[in-house]
Order: sequence, then structure tokens, then C-alpha cells
Amino acid sequence: MTPVSAETPPAPLAPRLEQILQSLPAPAFAGRLRKVYGAAAQAISRLSDMDLVKYETDSTETGADLSLWEEMAPVIRDTVMDVNALLNVIREQFPAQPLGGTADTVSRAIEAGPLQGKARDASLALQEAMTQMAQQITQLGEAMRNPSVVSDRWMLLTEVQRFRSTFREYIGNLVYASISTFADVSRKEVVPGYEVEVKAAMTVRAIVSDLGRIIAARLAKVSDAGSADVQGHAQQFQNELDAFGRTAAYRGLRAQDKRRIIELRGKVGPLAATTTPPKAELLATVEEVDALVRSLSAVNQRQVLIINDREVWAACGVRLERAMGFVDADPATSARLLAEAAAIGQSLYGRESNMDAFLRKARKAPLATLTGPELRATLEQLQGLLANLGVA
Repeated sequence: MTPVSAETPPAPLAPRLEQILQSLPAPAFAGRLRKVYGAAAQAISRLSDMDLVKYETDSTETGADLSLWEEMAPVIRDTVMDVNALLNVIREQFPAQPLGGTADTVSRAIEAGPLQGKARDASLALQEAMTQMAQQITQLGEAMRNPSVVSDRWMLLTEVQRFRSTFREYIGNLVYASISTFADVSRKEVVPGYEVEVKAAMTVRAIVSDLGRIIAARLAKVSDAGSADVQGHAQQFQNELDAFGRTAAYRGLRAQDKRRIIELRGKVGPLAATTTPPKAELLATVEEVDALVRSLSAVNQRQVLIINDREVWAACGVRLERAMGFVDADPATSARLLAEAAAIGQSLYGRESNMDAFLRKARKAPLATLTGPELRATLEQLQGLLANLGVA
């Protein structure tokens, strides 16, 4: 992989981002921002295209042997070089202490004329982001010298995965914080790769939620099973875990979570192969998987989902409020707005079980044709579910 550099041709920018840059009354200042944003887009792309799955194994052995280091060294090197290349572009275009001192810094911002104050705010946002990323690079170096990390294959993969994700988040914040000083924008309009990141996180959340329902049902069945049925449940449980391992959600999990799933899958295999496996042992294993899957709800704390959920919550709320206003005078319009709100709300799937149940039904229900008491009741139900999500 060739690291991105100041000489690398800038990546295409989002249409809205380019539109804002072209509208700025200072072409030279806009040009410097464009170089930074182009380098940011390159860096995000490169930090996203590394598939760490190929470095995983079907074993939970912790040792990080020499072969792993030979494979991972270029990944770690390129991660640092790609981020440093972006930092170099920022330093070049927005130096913190240029040769002319503070006055020279201000003079570069003055090129923006009436936007002088906003230009200064954008420059400060870039400087702050640069400081944060430089600190993360230092922390990455410290982690790679930590014996507890470098001696454990899965911990090493987790740390590399975490740092690359953190860098993408910081770079996205850099773009959003600086350009939003000039215009009211959403992240999806200007941050490179943002929609892909959100979609990946939503996929993990949705599939993990469905897996949770499956495991909870399996747990109940195993609890009630007779001795003659235990092997059958073990085999079905094994198939369920295998099916999850083939999903996009599994690929998006942290390496340490995958390690735990592999470990538990290893317990299920022998039970499924035994004619009369001990029920208590299978039950204990299913309970462990159930606890692990429930812990994966932490995906809701990812910044991209927090921001997405707030936007979706607001968009649904606006449509439901309008729908309530039309429920008596114009039921057809009210029902259409309800259907729109439910469709938008599908991206919240996996956040809360009661909302999930509503959204599953909404996929099959003809909401746009509801009338009378049923329409009002459904509107009130969805409003109540949204109010209980706690994302405002």
C-alpha cells in the first residue's frame, strides 16, 4: 500500500461539501480547505479498506507468533503513515505558528473577508483535531509496545481495529467541525464515508438484535427440554451460531467479541456430537452466549449511531406530529405520513425490543391504508415507542 501524501491527488469531495467551498468569498482559503478535505477523504478510505478478518483464526489461542507480526506490521505502519500524511497537509495549509507569528496566522484567515471569524473558527477546529490525532498516534505506539497486547493475537487485532476506527471518527469530526462553521449541514452531507459507516453499524445492530431473539428462544427451549431432546437442541444451537458467523454483523464485531464466540462455539460442537449430552452443560453454554449477545448492544454507543438515531428520531417525530394533525381531517395523508415515519424508523431496528417488534410488523402491515381508530391507535403507539427510546 502506498501511503497518502500531500502530493496525492485529492479525492472527490461530497457534492454538498464542494458546494460550500465554492460559495466561500475567499478562493485561496477555500483552496486550502479543499486540500485538507481531499486528504481527509483519502485517509478515511484507506483506514476503511483493510479487512482484518483475514488475520483472525478459528482458534482462541492467544499467542501472537512471528507470522502474525509479519502480516500486521505493514497494517500498523500504513495506519500511522496515512494519518501522518493528513496531519502534514493540515500543518502545511494551516500552520499553528507560521514564520510570521500570530499576525501572519490572522492574515491568512483575513483572506475570507466577511467570513474572517468563521475562518478562524474553522482553523481552530483543524488544529484541535490535529492535536487529538497526534495524541492517538502516540497511544498507538505505546499499545504496540505493551506486552499484554503484543503477546495476544486477539488483543492485538482488537487494538489495531480500535485505533483505525478512532482515527476515522476523528477525521470525520475534523471535516464536520470545520465546514459547519460556514453552513448548517449534516454529517452525511459532508463527511467522507459517513453513510457507509452508519450502514455498517446499523447492520451489526440489527443482526445482533435478531440473534438475541433467537438465542433467547433457544434458551427457553433448552430449559424445558427432556433428556432425549438435548442433542437436537445442541445441533440447532450450533447451526444458529454458524449462521451468525456468516453474516455481515459478525465481520463487523470487535476481534475480542469474535474470540469469545469462537470459544463458546467450541463448547457446543462436542455437545452436538454427543448422543446424550448433559442438559446442564448445554444450558450453561447457551446462557453464556445469551449474556454475550446482550452485551453487544453496546454498539448503540458508537458515535455514528448516536448521531443517526437522533436524526431519525427527530424526522419520525415531525412526521408523526403532522400525521396527528391530519388524522381526522385527512386520514389518507395521515396514514401516508405514518408509513413514512415507520419506514424511516427502520434504521432504529435493534435499539429497543418493543420498537423492534413494531418495526417488524410495520414491514408487512399496509400502514398507508389505515383509517379510523386503528390509524389513531397506531400513531399513538409509535409516538409512545419513540418517546421511550431516550435518544433526544
